[in-house]
Amino acid sequence: MKNFTEIKHPILQHKLSILRDKQTNSIGFRGIMNELGKFLAYEYSKNMPTEEFDLETPLAKTKGTRPKTYPTIVSIMRAGNGMIEGVLETLPFSSAGHIGIYRDKFINNTVEYYFKLPEGSKGRDVLLIDPMLATGDTAIATIDRLKQYEVGKITMMSVLCSPQGIERLHHFHPDVDIICLSKEEGLSDNGYLLPGIGDAGDRLYNTK
Repeated sequence: MKNFTEIKHPILQHKLSILRDKQTNSIGFRGIMNELGKFLAYEYSKNMPTEEFDLETPLAKTKGTRPKTYPTIVSIMRAGNGMIEGVLETLPFSSAGHIGIYRDKFINNTVEYYFKLPEGSKGRDVLLIDPMLATGDTAIATIDRLKQYEVGKITMMSVLCSPQGIERLHHFHPDVDIICLSKEEGLSDNGYLLPGIGDAGDRLYNTK
C-alpha cells in the first residue's frame, strides 16, 4: 500500500503481543510502549537525509555523518505521551510539541483543548505520534492544524491502525506516510480497534 509501512519484526511483534495481553499491568504497558516509540522512530529515521562533517579521532582526521535536520515530534495527548520519551531517545536533537484533541460523540466532531508547537516548526518535517489510528478523525483534525502552520512533510507513527483509519486519513491527506506495527482487523461498534490493546490512555496511566 502506498505511503503505508507495517513493520513485521519478530521482536517488535512479541512486544506488541505483551501490550495486547489484558494481564499486562500499567507498569509493564508503559515500559513496552516507551520501547516501541524508540524502535518505531528508528524505522522512521532510516530515510532521513544526511550530511558529512569534519572530525578528528585520536589517530586521524576523518569525516562523520549526521542528519541534516531533525523532525519536530508532535504527540497527540494523552496516549501519544506514552511513546514520546522513547522517540526522543532515538531522535535526541528533535524538539517536541503536544496537541490535545479528541472526538466528542455528543457533538459528532473533534474538540481541540491544547496546541503547542516549538518555535521554528514552519517548514520542518513532523513525526506525529499516537499509538492508535482508529476512525482517523483525531489524526485528520490534527494534520489539518499542523498544515495551517505550514510544517514540512508529516509522518504518522502508530502502533495499531485500522483499515478504515488508513483509508480515511489518506483520502484527506494522501501525502502523509503512516508507519505502524499492525494493520488491525477493523473496529468495534464503539470505535475500538480489534483485536487491539484496549484504551491505550487508560492502560498507560491506570485510570480504569
